[in-house]
Amino acid sequence: MRWRDIDLDAGRLAIRRSVGVVKTKGAGERLVEGPTKTGRSRVVDLDSGTVAALRAYRAARGLLALDLVRDSALVLSNFDGTHRHPERFSRHFAGHIARARRALGEERLPVIRLHDLRHTHATLLLADGVPVKVVSERLGHASATITLTVYQHVHPGMGREAADRFAALLEG
Repeated sequence: MRWRDIDLDAGRLAIRRSVGVVKTKGAGERLVEGPTKTGRSRVVDLDSGTVAALRAYRAARGLLALDLVRDSALVLSNFDGTHRHPERFSRHFAGHIARARRALGEERLPVIRLHDLRHTHATLLLADGVPVKVVSERLGHASATITLTVYQHVHPGMGREAADRFAALLEG
């Protein structure tokens, strides 16, 4: 994601590309920027708290170097402007979680991976009644069927609520 992909005034983010690790036997690995998994870009609306955090982050990065906040600059780059390695980024997140668990007490915070935040996001939205199609678009799934399959665990308890709501509609 580059700064040009974020419209902070409109509170929108365009996801146009992804970064993957390409491993070559005998030559190590390199990061390659390419299209999204589906090959399609998508736009995700951002809440005001996220917009404020991105504004503060951009301001702080700008104090380090103006090259880090140019429109073409990566939002989550290394200090030299290059891509952060996804596995190192995930390990860094895991380190923060481990420290938080020690500070709070391990029973108060489960072990979570960075990718689990994506699942939490989707689960909370679906459980709150956000339409599957909207959640699917936010996640970048090729179809809502994928979202329904992956997050079907959210729906069992919702069946009773749907039945009760339908009964109320019939009575109303």
